[in-house]
Amino acid sequence: MTELIAVAVITILATISPGPDFAMVTRNSYLYGRNPGLLAALGIALGVQVHVFYTMFGIGLIIAHSPELFTLIKMVGAAYLIYIGWKTFVNQSKLVIDLHSGAPVSAFKMFCTGFLTNALNPKTTLFVVSTYTQAVQPDTPLAVRFGYGLFMSAAHFLWFAMVAIFFSRHAFRTRMIDHQRTMDKLIGAVLMGLGISLAFANVAR
Repeated sequence: MTELIAVAVITILATISPGPDFAMVTRNSYLYGRNPGLLAALGIALGVQVHVFYTMFGIGLIIAHSPELFTLIKMVGAAYLIYIGWKTFVNQSKLVIDLHSGAPVSAFKMFCTGFLTNALNPKTTLFVVSTYTQAVQPDTPLAVRFGYGLFMSAAHFLWFAMVAIFFSRHAFRTRMIDHQRTMDKLIGAVLMGLGISLAFANVAR
């Protein structure tokens, strides 16, 4: 249960933290409407699975052949959580949305934009690696690990679907941007706390 809670908390916080996916869905939802935004969200969710698959199989080989390297990766993962937490906490920039109207865009293009934005996003790479090395135990069954991966995709889809729906409404978009710095500090503080606690847990083992 502790493992599940850790995966859920890290996934949710990392998903809602500002990044390329957030900016892309927000911009496209405002320019092209709700449905293109939802298709981009679906693309992002499937893009997460690219990271899940290569992380799961790669980490499995490392666990089997080099426990020391695995421990090093765990420490790097903890450092990454602290890093993204700090970057989020001190972020002073505000999201800028292109307000001009754009040409119609195909559904396939919107889906591919979401998929490629996430699949090529190094932030997601490090997030998935960090989660599997920090929160998932080496003896966790393969089916459970795949379940965690599906949860990550579902969390990404649900969050970015909400972004697409609400950011297509002008009033909600303005309200969120007005409070962006407060949200950044809250999310950043929690991510840093998780990274520090996980780093000390690694040292204690």
